[in-house]
Amino acid sequence: MKLRLHSLLAIALSGMLIGCTTTKPDVENVSELELHNKAQTELESGNIKSSITILEAMDKNYPFGPYSQQVQLDLIYAYYKSANFPLVIASVDRFLKLNPTHPNIDWVIYMRGLANMAQDNNMIQGWFNVDRSDRDPDFATAAFKDFTYLVSSFPTSIYAADAQKRLVFLKNRLSRYQLKIAEYYTQRGAYVAVINRVSQMIALFPDTDSTKQGLLLMRDAYNELGLTNETQKTDTLIQANLENMPKEEQRSFLSRLTSVFNGN
Repeated sequence: MKLRLHSLLAIALSGMLIGCTTTKPDVENVSELELHNKAQTELESGNIKSSITILEAMDKNYPFGPYSQQVQLDLIYAYYKSANFPLVIASVDRFLKLNPTHPNIDWVIYMRGLANMAQDNNMIQGWFNVDRSDRDPDFATAAFKDFTYLVSSFPTSIYAADAQKRLVFLKNRLSRYQLKIAEYYTQRGAYVAVINRVSQMIALFPDTDSTKQGLLLMRDAYNELGLTNETQKTDTLIQANLENMPKEEQRSFLSRLTSVFNGN
C-alpha cells in the first residue's frame, strides 16, 4: 500500500514538473521570425510572462535584427502589464537613448508617465482610505514631468488628452503635499518658511484647492510677522479667489479661514 502511494506521488510530481517545463516557451534554435510571431501571439493571448521570456531572448540574441525596435516596445508594454514598473522605466530610458526619433516616442513617454504614476499609488492604502498626501512625491513629480513633456511636445498625440487629465490629478496630488509641508511649518511657527512654501505653490499650482488653502496660511504668517502690507495683499488675493468660487466651495473656504485665524 505504501509502495503504491509512493508511486502515485512520484507520478503526480512528475506530471507537475512536466507541466511546468512545457509551459515555458522554447526559445532555443528558433528563428527570429518565429520568435517574433510567437511573442506577438503570447501578448495578444494575455500570456505576459511567456511573452516576456521570448522578447527578452530576442532582445539578447538579436539586438540589431529587423524586429529589435518592436521587441523593445513590446517589452515596455509587457513589463507594464506585469506591474514591473522599474523595468518599464529602465526600458523606456534605453529606448529613448537608442531611438530618439522613433515615430512612437509619444507612446513611450506616455508609458513612462503611467509607470511613474503607478509607483506613486498604493492600492492597499487606497482600500483603507489612507491619506497619502504627505508621502514622498518623487514618482508623482516624475510622472508630472513625463505628461507635461508629452502634452507640450506632442499636442496632437492620441495620448495627449489622457495625459492632460492625469496632469490635473498629479497637480492636485503635488500641491496637497506642499500644503502639508506649509501646515507643518505653521505648527512650528516657522512663518518665513510658510511664506516661501506657499509662494512656490502659487507659482506652480495656482489653480488648485490646496493653494487656495495655502493662502490662509500665508496670510496668517504675514500677520504673525507683523507685515501689514503683505497681509492686506494676501487678503485681496483670498477675496479674488472667493469671488470665483461656487457657493459650496466658498462656505468650505470661509470655514477653513475662520479655523486658521482662530488658531484651531
